[in-house]
Amino acid sequence: MKNNQNNDFNEIKKCYFCENDIHDIDYKDIRTIHRFINTYKKILPKRRTGTCSWHQRKLAIAIKRARIMALLPFIKQ
Repeated sequence: MKNNQNNDFNEIKKCYFCENDIHDIDYKDIRTIHRFINTYKKILPKRRTGTCSWHQRKLAIAIKRARIMALLPFIKQ
């Protein structure tokens, strides 16, 4: 029964980085990284963003590096 409900959420999402042929995610590219964090500045899961596992790991590392370099905040103020 669950499969018939909310068919809008069952879309297969494509990895943004695979589609745009981006191999390395740069922590200094805040515009790109900002798309993958929510309003509370938490990293969005791959089931929500549609990124593949390899790019999700690279994305998490880039976000954490950007936080340490003070390019992104750790928490919402």
